[in-house]
Amino acid sequence: MELSNYTLRPPRLTDLDRCFEIETVSYDGDEAATREKIQTRIETYPEGFWVLEVDKRIVGFINSGCTDKVEMTDESFKELVGHDPDGRHNVIMSLVVRPEYQGQGFASILMARHVRRMKELNKSSIQLMCKKQHVAIYQRFGFSYVKASASDHGGMSWHEMVMELTE
Repeated sequence: MELSNYTLRPPRLTDLDRCFEIETVSYDGDEAATREKIQTRIETYPEGFWVLEVDKRIVGFINSGCTDKVEMTDESFKELVGHDPDGRHNVIMSLVVRPEYQGQGFASILMARHVRRMKELNKSSIQLMCKKQHVAIYQRFGFSYVKASASDHGGMSWHEMVMELTE
């Protein structure tokens, strides 16, 4: 697949089922967001949500919320409870690419667009949690390791990462 053969765009509510399907096949067990959480993210903060299409078919997406007080263990924030679009800090909820499209640079494209958008919105940082095997990937994107998280979301162990956007 050529990387020139893709489209990045904001989400539409009609993308919900496809995004949910990708989330479900990309995350293990209970760590995947529910259809309702993805709908809330599309409706509440489309500025922090991008879908990536190949041949007019969604193959990946990234979504997030914003806050002034980041508490990575706050499960309700995944439903955007406490989300403030004017919050200084952006928290990525999902960065997913369908398994058959992984390893082709699409996650990097989604992340680069997301970082650019958060800088345009004058955010101070982007934060996320990931599994241990993904720490190095996020470090290549420019994130710094913070600590092992107290969160046990989906029965998994997580690691907190941050990318500072302002000096």
